[in-house]
Amino acid sequence: MNKNVRNMSVTVLSDNWYTLNKVDFEYLNKDKEWEKQSREAYDRGNGAVVLLYNVQQKTVILTRQFRMPTYLNKNEDGMMIEACAGLLDENDPTTAILKEIEEETGYKVDKATKIFESYMSPGSVTEILHFFIAEYSKKQKVSEGGGAADETENIEVLEYQFEEAINLMKTGAIKDAKTIMLLQYAQINLVDLAK
Repeated sequence: MNKNVRNMSVTVLSDNWYTLNKVDFEYLNKDKEWEKQSREAYDRGNGAVVLLYNVQQKTVILTRQFRMPTYLNKNEDGMMIEACAGLLDENDPTTAILKEIEEETGYKVDKATKIFESYMSPGSVTEILHFFIAEYSKKQKVSEGGGAADETENIEVLEYQFEEAINLMKTGAIKDAKTIMLLQYAQINLVDLAK
């Protein structure tokens, strides 16, 4: 518990999709004075994301789907190229990401390695995102992927040469933060993929 926070009260503003809370509290500032503050925090649960890669082919699997919030903020077609990701939905991060890999990409992999975790938008969203990498091969393709039928995701599965994915990041065609973080991690740590 943070001793600089007191008198916290939470009001639910919306629980239509996920939960939007208004939090009123007092914060002890650097001048040792208690000041009243109010923040909104969006709670959608925690998630996991993975970069699927193949060292021999020097390829990565990414996805492409429509993202309404980006469409509302100057993304002309609303389409985003992203690493495979999803919410934990009561699962541990490893179980969740292995499930998401199969649902979204159609690959059934046995193992994913957690590399780090991050708050992606700590000023407004409570989510912690667990980052993974996982190797894949053509023989692990078990379906077309595309996402769970009941989740209306309409996901397109993409396979890129690693260098092509890096160039898409450099040119701004890939603007998704979690995907950029994973591609940069791969550039630094997956030397055989990047050379």
